[in-house]
Amino acid sequence: MKRLMDILLALIGLLLSAPVVLVFMLLVWRQDGHSPFYRGERIGLQGRVFRMTKLRTMIHNAHQSGVDSTSTSDRRITPVGERIRRFKLDELTQLWHVLIGEMSLVGPRPNVAADVALYTNRERDLLSVLPGITDLASIVFADEGDILRHSQDPDLDYNRLIRPWKSRLGLLYVQNRSTWLDIQIIWLTIRALINRPSALNRLARCVRRLGGSESLCQVVCRVDPLTPHPPPGSDVIVTSRRIND
Repeated sequence: MKRLMDILLALIGLLLSAPVVLVFMLLVWRQDGHSPFYRGERIGLQGRVFRMTKLRTMIHNAHQSGVDSTSTSDRRITPVGERIRRFKLDELTQLWHVLIGEMSLVGPRPNVAADVALYTNRERDLLSVLPGITDLASIVFADEGDILRHSQDPDLDYNRLIRPWKSRLGLLYVQNRSTWLDIQIIWLTIRALINRPSALNRLARCVRRLGGSESLCQVVCRVDPLTPHPPPGSDVIVTSRRIND
């Protein structure tokens, strides 16, 4: 049932979004004469590597800087890229990966190899399902760039502030995944574009029903500032992004 829903909705989404994607492809190409697409390696189901395609929002070869987490103040983001990111248009091309079976509409977001290498044994359960375009954490941390806006080390702060809760939400989805939950997440993703506070409140109730802790539900509501926290499966707060530290 999940695969059938993925195929049908991905086909519909690709057809409906094609005119918008085409316009922004031309705008991205026009600004610097380089490919309008960014293709980056991500880790998918069971640790398999695939190349995820997105509309390019940064300068050409921005990935060579070695920084994977992006804040809204990142100077690598182009003017056209700012508009693409504001409306999440760079996610539309990922519907192709859903269609060919590398991703699902709903599932934990795929990470780069450097971040997956830091996973605890508990977090590696995130690789037991297809990665998705949206999930519980995608709604809660849709403002990830703003969270990291004034960070001196976006990659480290991502692992201290966002990853601990993002992984817990992903694991909660893995434990409770169902077609009905997928439908709820897709609906709340759309609702968040219209009324984010309302969507987060509804999501917090959903997380509580799924067995999420009160601390996780409080983070979902996004009322209080995020503070450093250990990732699931560890009692140590990340102090370095280097594996051997």
